[in-house]
Amino acid sequence: MAGLFIAGTGTDVGKTYVTATLIQTLISHGRTVEALKPVVSGFDPAAPEASDPAVLLAALGRAATAEALAEVSPWRFREPLSPPIAARREGKVIDGDEVADLCRDRVRQAHDRLLVVESAGGIMSPLSEKTTMLDLAAALALPVILVAGSYLGTVSHTLTALAAMTARKITPLAVVVSESEGAPPLNETAEALRAFIADAPVLVVPRGAGAPIQLLVLL
Repeated sequence: MAGLFIAGTGTDVGKTYVTATLIQTLISHGRTVEALKPVVSGFDPAAPEASDPAVLLAALGRAATAEALAEVSPWRFREPLSPPIAARREGKVIDGDEVADLCRDRVRQAHDRLLVVESAGGIMSPLSEKTTMLDLAAALALPVILVAGSYLGTVSHTLTALAAMTARKITPLAVVVSESEGAPPLNETAEALRAFIADAPVLVVPRGAGAPIQLLVLL
């Protein structure tokens, strides 16, 4: 496996936390890993250490230099809005095909390393003016891990995301439930999801915990 696509059921569900945790755990088990979050919004150049690409770089054990940030997230925008709107605010336009081509190139260049590609927002969040993160996932055809939160309402959001993926013939490698603050018990939420999901394991990531060993076996 040269690449892995991390998708989310929505914004702020713990996608970057799970991605970083997965990277750290894989490295601790001897895997060589690279990270790519091609598009990120809400990026403050004056405080890059607080950004998602900086979190991924830290997981890789790399400093958040300007060069490293540009490598991990080539498309970075200031406004915390959907990527095409954030780009428009800066007088720019995102080309979805260009993003997909860059991801494919990085996968080819990874060779024996695992390239973890993290999307932005939810699986149906816009990537460009005419494409979504689901379109990117379909174009790359990489194994997909779907990250969900454990907040009240996540069952509906997760099943809706899975229905959208199924319509594009994408079955996730796993559904990972990241513990949300002030949410119902994590394991109860996971059990509720398992009652509806038969095609993929439903795994949990408590706050402060490493990636579940069952996920490493899948990789």
